[in-house]
Amino acid sequence: MEKQLVQFNIPGMTAEQYDKCWEELRNVGLSNPPGLLHHVGAQQGSNWVVADIWESPEAFAKFGETLIPILDKLGVTQVEPVITPVYYEQTGLQTGTAY
Repeated sequence: MEKQLVQFNIPGMTAEQYDKCWEELRNVGLSNPPGLLHHVGAQQGSNWVVADIWESPEAFAKFGETLIPILDKLGVTQVEPVITPVYYEQTGLQTGTAY
């Protein structure tokens, strides 16, 4: 498996839309999406920024099958994520790992 860094910079997305998205994901049983290792979401000016680490491209693609219709329903602008293979990862006080 090749871990992936997936980054979104979504123009105009609000904290309310972000919260509703997670509510919808919980409603379909995806409060902890399979393959999602780390997730961060933050408001940055008038944009919403998301950075995820996924265990594989396949896990992210499978999640997208549910996520995209939810974002469409909420009126969130569709953007292409920037996807990069993870080279190095460090979590908390653990020793980092190069892949």
